[in-house]
Amino acid sequence: MAALLDEWIAELEVAVAPKAAPPAAAGGGGGGKNKKEKKEKKPQQSREKKPKNAPAAEDPNAPPGAKLEIIVGKITKVWEHPDSEKLFCEHIDIGEGEDRQIASGLRAFYKLADLENRMVCVLANLKGKGLGGFKSTGMVLCASNDAHDAVVFVDPPAGAQPGDKVVFEGIANTPASAAQVQKKKVLEACFPDLSVGEGGVATYQGAKFVVEGSGETCTAPGAEAGWHVS
Repeated sequence: MAALLDEWIAELEVAVAPKAAPPAAAGGGGGGKNKKEKKEKKPQQSREKKPKNAPAAEDPNAPPGAKLEIIVGKITKVWEHPDSEKLFCEHIDIGEGEDRQIASGLRAFYKLADLENRMVCVLANLKGKGLGGFKSTGMVLCASNDAHDAVVFVDPPAGAQPGDKVVFEGIANTPASAAQVQKKKVLEACFPDLSVGEGGVATYQGAKFVVEGSGETCTAPGAEAGWHVS
């Protein structure tokens, strides 16, 4: 995102002519000159600018998944999108103080009541997208088979709370901004490596989805090993 620097324009030097001294008063006997003393300007002390802290350098060996931000959420309100047969509209508490609006194409797989007050895993650092007049600001993670005719939620572990971070076991989590996730196509790079492992555990490159601090795993009940997570 480097910007081209414009060429600096040279400053114009303007010569200022000195003012003529006023003539001496006629018939004066004092002989003293009425000059204003010029105050010497003190040289300005140069203020050294303190260098700003440079952003932490990205680990070139870190996988794209390190840039994802996954947060435990709770669906507080849900309704069917009035203009789409596929979408649910949801308000989800992810611990930000204000619910996120997220749309999920799950009406073929779940009933409205299945989503009410449900705990979910939310991919949070995505740019908002308008879906039929409803602005969706995130993604609820689910697992599906190759044919995409079977879909189940990726569930956080029992006891997880809205706002808890979900990370990939053994991979340092350094979430990127939503703009960078979109620009660098981070999510597209991650999709092939997001899958269900043994015991229905959600994984990224074989690393388990775990709640930060507790180490408990996120699972997709009913999913088989090899199903995709998205």
